[in-house]
Amino acid sequence: MILSAANISKSYNEIPILKDVSFHIEEHDRVAIVGPNGCGKTTLIRIITGNLTADNGTVAIARDTTLGYLEQDVSVSFKGTVLDVLINTRDDILSLEKTMQDMNDLTASLSGDALDRHVEELAKIRDRYETLDGYSYRSRVMGIFKGLGFTDADSAKNADTLSGGEKMRLKLGATLLTSPDILILDEPTNHLDMNSLEWLESYLKNYQGTVIVVSHDRFFLDRVVNKIIEIDQGDVTLFSGNYSDYAVKKEVLRTARMNAYLKQQDNIRHQEEVIKKLQSYNREKSIKRAESRKKMLSKIRVIEKPRDYNDEMRIVLEPCIESGKDVLSIRNISKSFDGRVLFEDQSIEIKRGEHIAIIGDNGTGKTTLLKMINGLELPDSGEIVIGTKVHIAYYDQEHHVLDDSKTLFQEISDTYPRMTETEIRTTLAAFLFTEDEVFKIIGTLSGGEKGRLSLAKLMLSDANLLILDEPTNHLDITSREILEDAINHYTGTVLYVSHDRYFIDRTAERIIELDNLSFTSYEGDYTYYLYKSAELKEQRFLVNDISTRQISGNDIKSTLSGLSFAASTFGTSSSSDNITPVTLSLTQGAADYQAQKKAAAQKRKLENDIKKCEDEIEQLEKENSDLEAKMNLPEIATNSVKLQEVSNKLASNNDRITQLMELWENLSDQ
Repeated sequence: MILSAANISKSYNEIPILKDVSFHIEEHDRVAIVGPNGCGKTTLIRIITGNLTADNGTVAIARDTTLGYLEQDVSVSFKGTVLDVLINTRDDILSLEKTMQDMNDLTASLSGDALDRHVEELAKIRDRYETLDGYSYRSRVMGIFKGLGFTDADSAKNADTLSGGEKMRLKLGATLLTSPDILILDEPTNHLDMNSLEWLESYLKNYQGTVIVVSHDRFFLDRVVNKIIEIDQGDVTLFSGNYSDYAVKKEVLRTARMNAYLKQQDNIRHQEEVIKKLQSYNREKSIKRAESRKKMLSKIRVIEKPRDYNDEMRIVLEPCIESGKDVLSIRNISKSFDGRVLFEDQSIEIKRGEHIAIIGDNGTGKTTLLKMINGLELPDSGEIVIGTKVHIAYYDQEHHVLDDSKTLFQEISDTYPRMTETEIRTTLAAFLFTEDEVFKIIGTLSGGEKGRLSLAKLMLSDANLLILDEPTNHLDITSREILEDAINHYTGTVLYVSHDRYFIDRTAERIIELDNLSFTSYEGDYTYYLYKSAELKEQRFLVNDISTRQISGNDIKSTLSGLSFAASTFGTSSSSDNITPVTLSLTQGAADYQAQKKAAAQKRKLENDIKKCEDEIEQLEKENSDLEAKMNLPEIATNSVKLQEVSNKLASNNDRITQLMELWENLSDQ
């Protein structure tokens, strides 16, 4: 065991954040701390690192254990160039280097016993240097520098002039270079593009020490961690496995807790009814029995109702009208910034009902493309044509669509003047803004709060084309899952940019990758993209390799066997069976495209049918509750005709619920 927490409690303004928290972590564990925004994740980390004192409890860390901590703080300042900052992270290694150099310079001037002592001391220093992995230090610096997405041009930049996101990447790099026994990272995946995310995943999986991470990136958590520490309403539960394992176990546990809560509540209500009845007899014996039951009831440890996060924020996206079949046509567009070409002569066709994710490294032009579609930027050449009856709603990651000087209430009221005060308050409450919070000034909101307000405006828009730029930024995992469900049930067209691979995997049925100045379309989700893009890169490598060498026909046939390529043109040399040139074409691309498109459409239809079943079952169950209450009314209970009518309706509803449940199970199996 490398770290243990025992009975940790912490409150702010008498509101408990952590309640009697205990857990332990073993050496080489990869642990994620998860929970909704504001639940106490960063508080727990700051207590572990000693930056915050707990009200009660202790944290014990194994002797001689070093800690490294990456905080969410972009206000840091740096001295020197980007590369200087990374290299100077390890003063101990650099100091030993200088000592060894000085001692090497001195060696030639010594002799006899002095030389022997000098050589012995130098050997000890070299051993220490080797133990610190000093000989590979600069290689590790460059590996981290490149892995986190910095380029050769960045190496000589003044580190203090970097953007906030670049500074956070630099801080992450410096933290990794310290190589502590326990590496603690608070939201390390923010500001990383997909290549850097994959590099970091590989780095952490192979890390020699223990890793504790806070992250909302579920794809990252699935690939890296083997334990989950969940904070829920101040309590902590430890789960083994990655995020997907946790999600399954959490739902089972939540269901069990909810059943226990409901059972206890039924028992409490029954006891209270018995107590009232005994008290109503107004006899000494009955009153004593009632008091005895009250005393027993007061000793019961009441189970706290499990929080159902999916019922908190409510997003319902539905287009006002159906657009034409051709929603968006991007024709031969090109765009450059400051002499740097983003893309050249590229075209995209988007059809009604498609859910498309745009991916690519930072700086490839993803946000620029969205801005051009919205008319906020102009292409250098080409045109963008919006289809008939297309109504666009734009979610901007910088939230420029919000007026920082207005209150939340004013923002909604000014955008949708026909809404009543009650309707505005109801909408804002659906996005967790209640009571006086609706009069907050937008400029004072956090990133997550601005995100929720932008989503509220998006829901009210009734648009049939949603254009979203990093919609999951600043949202916790629960909010992301709610947004995913809303998009999956949305019948309009969605085009979005995101680095959230788990979100993409759940909501996209087509992916457009911006890379090498061009757009490449993949018909499928993110998992399919990973498989197909790797396959295409391997094929392109082989094509390039073949085109630069003279090889025999048999070699070509051997090389291409098992790949979805065909040699379409052969030129034969008279001197040998050498073949040049070779032109290759994909044979499975069209078939894959159509198959994936059909499967995606079928999947979305099934999901919509399942949602309709669930909605009708919920409506019938609510109606049944009303009917059961009606049967207890004196005017119904004493009227046999009316009672029979209500009873028949109840029976009819129950038959329909049974049919719907069977249909739901069948659709779910499919």
